[in-house]
Amino acid sequence: MRHDAIIIGGSFAGLSAAMYLARARRTVRIVDAGRPRNRFADRSHGFFAQDGSVPAAMLDAGRAQVAAYPTVSFTQGVVADATVADDGFAVTLAGGETLAASRLVLAFGLSDDLPDIPGLRDRWGKSVIHCPYCHGYEFRDRNLGVLSTMPMSVHQAMLIAEWGPATFYLNGGALPDDATLAELERRGVAIETTAVRALHGDGHGLSAIELADGRHCAIDALYVGPRSRLNSDIAGRLGCAIDEGVMSPVIRTDDWKGTTVPGVFAAGDIARGAHSVTWASADGVTAGVAAHRSLVF
Repeated sequence: MRHDAIIIGGSFAGLSAAMYLARARRTVRIVDAGRPRNRFADRSHGFFAQDGSVPAAMLDAGRAQVAAYPTVSFTQGVVADATVADDGFAVTLAGGETLAASRLVLAFGLSDDLPDIPGLRDRWGKSVIHCPYCHGYEFRDRNLGVLSTMPMSVHQAMLIAEWGPATFYLNGGALPDDATLAELERRGVAIETTAVRALHGDGHGLSAIELADGRHCAIDALYVGPRSRLNSDIAGRLGCAIDEGVMSPVIRTDDWKGTTVPGVFAAGDIARGAHSVTWASADGVTAGVAAHRSLVF
């Protein structure tokens, strides 16, 4: 069977694209590996009418609603390859099955490469977090820290100070320039230059950062801006242009989420420098509508 569209990735962006294509009565196959980026978080915040909801429950509800459309089908699996073929695309799954479609929507998401610090990975999405808009309110007015991982970390430290008293942990790295130090001081951000040895706390909670010199600094939440990577190399295989973003590679798209390859659309974190479930869903809607209109016109 040839589908009107195959969507690679069935999280917030992919399901939103599928919903709009399904409502346009088009045949859609969603291929999903089942590893959404926010699976580590207990709650999702900032999504209209879903503030504080459990991410897995949101996705379960979304899948059920999309699956109710008779033109939609799901495949649990990984896409191994995709090529341009017969005025459309051939998609090969890791198990060997080949699917055909007139349009592709890439929504396979990102994975975060976390610093190798004992105690950090186990707390990711709980008390070690990235986005203050998503999780900062829950830690307001408590002891906050920002771990330096990239040049943009200093801007993260300046921003986090809006939520509470913040310390910028340079983790043994070089001090910022004088102008930046002055701005951090103006915003009340403390500077700690010593390398971080480990994180401590009960369960997924965070209570102290252990430094290389043996000191323990009280802390309730640590903000980390990790380097992220695309979950699939399919965009590159298809020839889509990929730009190097501040925190991750970004698939280049136009205002309607079309990539540089005709008939291929990209949505969610892989096609945007800023990340949230709201933006991912909105981009999915845009990609779904654009894919449908490209079939019509």
